[in-house]
Amino acid sequence: MRNVTLTDIFTHPIAQKYLKRSGVAHAVAVAYHAYRFAVQYNVSPDLAAKAALLHDIGHYEWYTDGKWDYRKYKENDIHAIKGAERAHKLLIRLGENPQHAKEIALAILLHTDSYLPEGTLHQRPLQKVVRLADEADEEPGGKHHYRQIDDSLALKKIRELDQKIEQWLKYKPYEQLGS
Repeated sequence: MRNVTLTDIFTHPIAQKYLKRSGVAHAVAVAYHAYRFAVQYNVSPDLAAKAALLHDIGHYEWYTDGKWDYRKYKENDIHAIKGAERAHKLLIRLGENPQHAKEIALAILLHTDSYLPEGTLHQRPLQKVVRLADEADEEPGGKHHYRQIDDSLALKKIRELDQKIEQWLKYKPYEQLGS
């Protein structure tokens, strides 16, 4: 059973604030990719879509002279750390299962290695799914963060994804899925 839906998350004012900063179209697209990868890798599509939707809510806007500075972003950004914290707090506030909120936050924390020291990272299946989903929607120079989507269309897509997840979970309860 889902305590919190994607719609609950998406419509919350805190989520809206940070999704608009990092790109709603990108967040929605990554949530759909995460659903697809979750099914493929036998991971909870609910947890994957939630982590994917929120994966970039820790973004800080890196500007130089009023213009987006992708180089400065790549050198200095730690958005995954801030995003994991924001997502966890939001999910707990909304009433998400605390263990699920933690798994989602960890998937957000590890969706990118851009801020980590060199070396290999062993990712759990949910973390891998969110990383793959993000990579599937990336564009050179961070342009994926600037694609536009109408607010009503974004909400419609989120509601449709909620329905897909509900249908999937009728046949595969959480206990049968990896994380």
